[in-house]
Amino acid sequence: MNAFSVTNVGKVRKSNQDSVFRSETPIGNLPNLFIVADGMGGHNGGDEASRLCIDSMCEYINNEKEEQSIIPIMEGAIRFANSVIYEKSLEDPGLSGMGTTVVAAVIDNGVLYVANVGDSRLYYVEGDSLRQITEDHSLVEEMVKKGDLDRSEARFHPNKNIITRAIGVGKVIDIDYFELHTAKGGIVLLCSDGLSNMLSDSEIVSAIESGDGQADIIARTLVDKANDNGGKDNITVIVILL
Repeated sequence: MNAFSVTNVGKVRKSNQDSVFRSETPIGNLPNLFIVADGMGGHNGGDEASRLCIDSMCEYINNEKEEQSIIPIMEGAIRFANSVIYEKSLEDPGLSGMGTTVVAAVIDNGVLYVANVGDSRLYYVEGDSLRQITEDHSLVEEMVKKGDLDRSEARFHPNKNIITRAIGVGKVIDIDYFELHTAKGGIVLLCSDGLSNMLSDSEIVSAIESGDGQADIIARTLVDKANDNGGKDNITVIVILL
């Protein structure tokens, strides 16, 4: 496994409210851990929420001594992060209403374990085949599911940034989980919507193919292409070569 992560403010935003974590070595009882969090909230709320999310998840995982399988550990970490962010927003009026998306992944013995809340995504790539594994928790995705909006129009919809789930905005949180068997040579891509809103699936595949099989080159190429297409939001990417 070879991985690389990068986060970039983009061309429009004045601050970066994304946070990223990458560990190819064990953390607590997990063999590895990859997280992208995209914060939301006025003033410093967004960057505070995304940072707290990752810090709290890592704290929980490092302190969890009970032998558990991977998904329960990820669930406990995300629920702990949700409570930390929610309580912090109640304590500080300046952070009221802050929240964050999260997409997290662990790879163990050829199986990819994924958890997500919000619209940050995880893709799995084999050859020229790109599969979005996570499902966006967004208003636009709900419109597509109901048949009110065509999938091809979703990326450019004016309400694309409205999410229906986020970490830290309430006491209770719903989390989606996925498990996927991977193959040697496959590529895992985690990203904030600053990438997925700026690049089509074919553009993502093209950037990956032009990366010479190097995780750092692929990640930087993806960010560069997102900025070339407008860079309207913060851009965060983790590329994992299996």
